[in-house]
Amino acid sequence: MNETLLDNPAWSALNSEHADFAMGSARAKRYRPGVVPFTACRNAQEGIEELIPWMTKGETFFIIGHLPVLPPHWSLEHELPCAQMVLAQTPPAVARQHDAATVEELRAEDAHDMFQLINLVQPGYYHADTRLLGTYYGIRQNGMLVAMAGERMRMTGFAELSAIATHPEHTGRGYAQRLIEQLCGMHAAKGITSFLHVATTNERAIRLYEHMGFRQRREISFHKVRG
Repeated sequence: MNETLLDNPAWSALNSEHADFAMGSARAKRYRPGVVPFTACRNAQEGIEELIPWMTKGETFFIIGHLPVLPPHWSLEHELPCAQMVLAQTPPAVARQHDAATVEELRAEDAHDMFQLINLVQPGYYHADTRLLGTYYGIRQNGMLVAMAGERMRMTGFAELSAIATHPEHTGRGYAQRLIEQLCGMHAAKGITSFLHVATTNERAIRLYEHMGFRQRREISFHKVRG
């Protein structure tokens, strides 16, 4: 697989598997509003100003990777350094516990529960229609969605695992591992390589992903910008 596609993941996705979600020009694109707040340029050194007509004044969004010189009225609010990790080997099977719940594919009728869970655990990156980007799986307990994970940026040969979230009252039961295993198995069956992004400060999650067969490819930042 051509891993250089991952150097500019949003651009690679918006010009392949996610082209239907793209708005912008030949040099700069964004995901349409309400899907996911990511923008990208073909060349990190130029073209960012071509996104201005496609942005709402005061809107916040993310530029992943190299940060170009911003237009005068745009400002950088935050930088989140992340480890970009790529699946290097088949994840080990997760030991099933006595209270093992069923993994189910999440659908349109689950949209509200998905939005509530992910924004409880990881606010800011998941919007109402982010679920449209790929397949999502979840685990319920007594009818309540307590864990979920799915696909975000998808491009030729690669799919990003994202929205990996477990309700704080249901952690420690191996739910995240089971959902990762489900997604990676689906990708492997399709000949797709799984990858993900995790904050470099989240050492516990990095250890989990390494245990699941992921290797760190590079460090890449998510820059939060206000337009």
